[in-house]
Amino acid sequence: MTITAVGFDLDETLAVPARDRETILEEAVGAVDGPPLTRERYLDAHSRNLTGDTREPIFESLLAAHDTDVEPERLAAVYRRKIADALAPVSDVEPFLRRLRGIYRIGLLTNGPTVAQRDKLTTLGWTDLFDAALVTGDLDAGKPAPAAFEALLGALDSDPEETVYVGDDVDADVGGAAEAGLVPVQVTFEGGPSPSPRAAAHVPRDRLVAELPELLESL
Repeated sequence: MTITAVGFDLDETLAVPARDRETILEEAVGAVDGPPLTRERYLDAHSRNLTGDTREPIFESLLAAHDTDVEPERLAAVYRRKIADALAPVSDVEPFLRRLRGIYRIGLLTNGPTVAQRDKLTTLGWTDLFDAALVTGDLDAGKPAPAAFEALLGALDSDPEETVYVGDDVDADVGGAAEAGLVPVQVTFEGGPSPSPRAAAHVPRDRLVAELPELLESL
């Protein structure tokens, strides 16, 4: 098997918030004088809104359970800005991806609304970093649906068995890639998901830049 393309997840794989997301959510809610919203309920609502333009439907469903005048659009905008501002790339990952792009076709497949995820790429300065950067907000389905990975394969013009997908989430990234026939590589880190047996390999996030090139050659 010869690997010709590599796809990446974004959040918690290539970029990590400098502060925990629960704190960021609390800050965003506080900035608009909104009711308490839990990270758990946010993630549940997010999982049901992987396509579409903005996080407005997510916050609309969360705020509907409260007696509040806070507008979902306003809260979504504040949260989007705070998340993007807190996001930091994994050390040395940008030059690493540019080098990798000289060997493989490089893609991004990230779950989330279009505006939010594209805003992260703009803030990071990564709008031209990939051969193809797909946001599920622009697609008919999000990860782990096979259709999301098929869209990535189409954008990279690659076959599944020749395409590695690198991500941290056991279900969305590893399981989804495996079901679609790609070669899953799981990024691991302290406090993150346990290593999945469905992954073809595992690499610590703080060793991603150092270890992934040799790993790709060995697959």
